[in-house]
Amino acid sequence: MSKTHFGYESVEEQEKARRVRGVFDSVAPRYDMMNDLMSMGLHRAWKAFTLLRADLRPGHRVLDIAGGTGDLAQAFARKVGSGGLVVHTDINTSMLRVGRDRLLDAGLVLPTVACDAEKLPFARDTFDRVSVGFGLRNMTHKDKALAEMCRVLKPGGKLLVLEFSKVARPLEKAYDWYSFNVLPRLGRLVAGDETSYRYLAESIRMHPGQEELKAMMKKNGFGHVDYHNLTAGVAALHVAIKC
Repeated sequence: MSKTHFGYESVEEQEKARRVRGVFDSVAPRYDMMNDLMSMGLHRAWKAFTLLRADLRPGHRVLDIAGGTGDLAQAFARKVGSGGLVVHTDINTSMLRVGRDRLLDAGLVLPTVACDAEKLPFARDTFDRVSVGFGLRNMTHKDKALAEMCRVLKPGGKLLVLEFSKVARPLEKAYDWYSFNVLPRLGRLVAGDETSYRYLAESIRMHPGQEELKAMMKKNGFGHVDYHNLTAGVAALHVAIKC
């Protein structure tokens, strides 16, 4: 059976899927609070920039993959209006339930679908925009997921991948210290789960850097790919156009 990584650990692919599910089952109830604490609120600015670069129009159809608690889906829905469509998806049902409830509390009734990004249940050339925020690094076969995102996009459509990335070299030591000392302790104190937040820190280091991810996107069907470093590369937004 094929092996892959779960943080720094080598595991069988099926085992990774089970363990990633366990991580997000655990963190779902306090996911937004922990995001604010871990990023010192910066994730909100990163998502606002993603919304700006999405360049949405009324009537656009948007697929939000790994949509989690629904903050991007909510912002997209405001932009596309009643004539548009935003489909909120996640592979993890615990996260999806939290997101669905938050969307309902905001007065938004959006299609909410539990699905695997590597096998999207949508027809070819369906969406004007596809987004994935902080979810790509947890996918076992990133190339398959990117190919699927390309498939469901309309020609000329835009993929937006917001993800933690490779931080600028002068900040590496300080960032590593923060990630492996502060984050797990925050997880223990706030969410009662140190192990999951240590995995999240490790998963960032195992994710492709900016140029590697750009090349992977081009290899899987995208013509033009740009990326924007955010907060010195702590996160990066990759924007790709389907030919």
